[in-house]
Amino acid sequence: MTHAAITGWGKCMPSAVLTNADLSTFLDTNDEWIVSRTGMKERRVSHVSAIEMAVVASKQALACAGVDAADVDLIVYGSCSSDELVPNSASGVQTALGATRAASMDVNTACTSFLYSLSTATAMIRTGVVKTALVIGVEIISPFMDWDNRNVAVLFGDGCAAVVVQASDKEEGVLGEQLGCLADARQTLRVRGMGTAYTNRGVTSGDTEWDFDGPEIFKRAVNGMVQASQAVMKKCGVTPDDIDLVVPHQANLRIIEAVVNRSGVPMDKVMLTVERYGNMSAATVPVALAEALEEGRMKPGALVLLPAFGAGLTVCAHLVRWGDRVTPLGVSDAALSKPKKSALEMVQDIRARKSRDASHPGLQGVTFIEQM
Repeated sequence: MTHAAITGWGKCMPSAVLTNADLSTFLDTNDEWIVSRTGMKERRVSHVSAIEMAVVASKQALACAGVDAADVDLIVYGSCSSDELVPNSASGVQTALGATRAASMDVNTACTSFLYSLSTATAMIRTGVVKTALVIGVEIISPFMDWDNRNVAVLFGDGCAAVVVQASDKEEGVLGEQLGCLADARQTLRVRGMGTAYTNRGVTSGDTEWDFDGPEIFKRAVNGMVQASQAVMKKCGVTPDDIDLVVPHQANLRIIEAVVNRSGVPMDKVMLTVERYGNMSAATVPVALAEALEEGRMKPGALVLLPAFGAGLTVCAHLVRWGDRVTPLGVSDAALSKPKKSALEMVQDIRARKSRDASHPGLQGVTFIEQM
């Protein structure tokens, strides 16, 4: 049987940091309030496009795997905040990398987009359609954020990571997954202002309002991830004691603690990045994976549980067998440029643009990235 081993990994995090103290300069909040409810102390704000972040992370992942871009058969770009809908973002990454042989596709299941993309690439490798795939999880949420809504503005950040997945005779990579969607609750998390439903309706893309039912999302997220985790462990014939590391979606520390507790895995086996990066949606799991490897927490042959949920409400849990290698074969010198403004200054620019567009409809349509 052909398996799909993860052989390379890389991340790209913007350097501009938005702290809880920064948020308190324009929101009725403070560090204690945010930390007690979310576990978050800071998050990143990108001054470049999502594709630019994805290219840097992809170059790092390819160097780590010792794979040339020309040998990539498939690029799967997981995100709900793509730079463009047409053409797709994966094709932008393909062009920048010079991956001329690669089929390129976008996957949007919100915060689960990376893991659904990993399932897509794994299935195509198992069936012999491709041999080498690049799977990306990336979000640039800051331009779409309703920065005056405290319920959501404190939660999200920008970031990216990518992995290389290759055909292998060894039993590595995704051993099993449980995918699902609690669609009856899809209205509990909606971003108004993204999509054709809002075209020519007096709302500029990016000038968003968020529907966010926190208590319902919390309940659904915990139940969904616990059930998916239990289902995939049963499917693969393993118990919580067999799990070496849990790399969950970093939506909220209280959600993570509830999921892990109910799944029967101790917290000391959990990889956390939520304090430093907040909720990066599709990027949270791959960034946490990359940092687990950087910090030496991923051991050769480790059994890794990856639970997640996202708007929709999509849910999933993946069980991954790591390979023998936990260090990169190579390192890329690809990196982002330095931002010209601080994270707080960029956020204030977004807020000012939104206020200006509301007052002067004729000025609508200038994107955040173009202003940097």
